[in-house]
Amino acid sequence: MTGDKDTTKRSDLEKYIRVDHAGERAAQQIYRGQLVVLGKHEMGDEIRHMMEQEVEHLETFDTLINDRKVRPSFLDPVWGAAGFALGLVTAAMGPKAAMACTIAVEEVIGEHYQKQAENLGSDEASLKKTIERFRDEELEHRDIAVDYKGREARHYKMLHDVIQKGCRTAIKIAEKI
Repeated sequence: MTGDKDTTKRSDLEKYIRVDHAGERAAQQIYRGQLVVLGKHEMGDEIRHMMEQEVEHLETFDTLINDRKVRPSFLDPVWGAAGFALGLVTAAMGPKAAMACTIAVEEVIGEHYQKQAENLGSDEASLKKTIERFRDEELEHRDIAVDYKGREARHYKMLHDVIQKGCRTAIKIAEKI
């Protein structure tokens, strides 16, 4: 289905809001975990900026969950804990590894938001606009991480691929559970 349709199926809308809420929970926790290690590093302020945007995204999806009466993911606490652990561990591996994590996560989320925007009907123009803005901010985070030399992290390809596989798996689970 493409975004030129008139109406969005309720089941798709619920799936999008649920998974985006879960993803934003994890994302802001990734940055919180990174800040435990890198809060005083030269990139600390940049990580805080990215986290603040993720908090705004989460608050938006909190509101949508309530307003649209969508059940959040049953695994919501798991997504937060997993995100924090991922941020903490990659930051402990070094600033470049933390940024490699950000690159991997934000690439997946950018693609994910793009697909959602394309599939929303004209009845969800406002939500589509929000998702497109969030997509752009996520891709900005990726670009920041590239600028901080995330692609130069030790074992970058392996780290990137493992994190992306984990993200894609989490998305599939959160859409349903």
